[in-house]
Amino acid sequence: MADAEQILRVAMVDDEIDLSLAVRRILAKYRVHVDEVGVDVVYVCSHFANGEAFLEDLASGTEYDLLLLDLKLPGLSGLDILEELGRQEQSIFTIMITAYATFDTAVQATKMGAYDFLAKPFSPEELRYSVRKASEQLIISREARRLAEEQRQVRFNFISVLSHELKAPLNAIEGYLKILQEDEAPERRQMIDRSLIRLDGMRKLIFDLLDLTRIESGQKARQFTQVDVRSVAQRTIELFAVEAAERDISITLRAPDPVEMLADPSELEIVFNNLVSNAVKYNRDGGSVTVAVERRDGVVKIQVADTGIGLTPEEAAKLFSEFVRIKNEDTYKIMGSGLGLSTVRKLAQMYNGDATVKSERGTGSIFTVTLHDAMPETPGDPDAPALTVSDSVAPPDNPPYPSAVG
Repeated sequence: MADAEQILRVAMVDDEIDLSLAVRRILAKYRVHVDEVGVDVVYVCSHFANGEAFLEDLASGTEYDLLLLDLKLPGLSGLDILEELGRQEQSIFTIMITAYATFDTAVQATKMGAYDFLAKPFSPEELRYSVRKASEQLIISREARRLAEEQRQVRFNFISVLSHELKAPLNAIEGYLKILQEDEAPERRQMIDRSLIRLDGMRKLIFDLLDLTRIESGQKARQFTQVDVRSVAQRTIELFAVEAAERDISITLRAPDPVEMLADPSELEIVFNNLVSNAVKYNRDGGSVTVAVERRDGVVKIQVADTGIGLTPEEAAKLFSEFVRIKNEDTYKIMGSGLGLSTVRKLAQMYNGDATVKSERGTGSIFTVTLHDAMPETPGDPDAPALTVSDSVAPPDNPPYPSAVG
């Protein structure tokens, strides 16, 4: 079976016309075989005499895989172009070519995303070697992304089928148990009550798995709108008010009105539901929960503090991993999937933020989530899910899929 052929588009940005023509001739006859993925790479090369022309071509929608970029150019310099590519989040493998390279320049260019350096004058062999290295790295990284995406889709399909098949028997069992609950003697009714609690835990696990796999696989269409984060926090507090009151736990919201950001309302609900749910579940009777929301320097910060069980440093270090539940004498009776906080961190990272925790055993915990405004267009990100933007302001009363609570 013949190996697949893949064309890589190369942009050469250099004001030396003769050099550019020589590079085009060399690459037109050059083929690279990437053993790891069974691909033969061929090249199509375009030349630009200055950076402005190259950026204009990019803006028109032309895509390039490799960039041979001169450091010294009329107008914009090579470093200026690298900086602009970084702002646009363009994932182009860049090889700097220059006769004036210094160590400081090389370090600066590398920090800005340059893959390699070619010092002028360079031989055809040096050019081929540098291009081959970049091509192999590019093809292998793309294949790794493809396999990771395939793995996410397989996981999503499996969880979707599994959850669909589990919902019907769970609903049936719950229905029969509720019928028995009405007529059974008190000692049997207690066993039925415990069974219903376990069923509810299984249902939440299914919802948590669906949330996580939808997010990871990109199957969920993200509906971006201007959201008042404070109102989402308030609605979440109201959702857990009864559960908190049963244990005499107070919940306080500290936030200016409003705190707005561009986001998917259902994703913010998942974040708040998980944080507030955990703060109530792992709190002590008569304790307190404080939810704080603020926007500063373009970043929305959400903090949920509790006076609960708290964590050791070792427990806190692994808390955001999937299926991690802290088991000790204080938590063994508390149900959860171990997926909620992992989902929170994944969502935060999708907004170029993070989720962290500060905690002390026996004192309580402070969870902090930082979020930037969503970016509906993410050039150069091959893994970005399809995004849409809505003009509505208020978050929906019912999210499009169940909110995870872990």
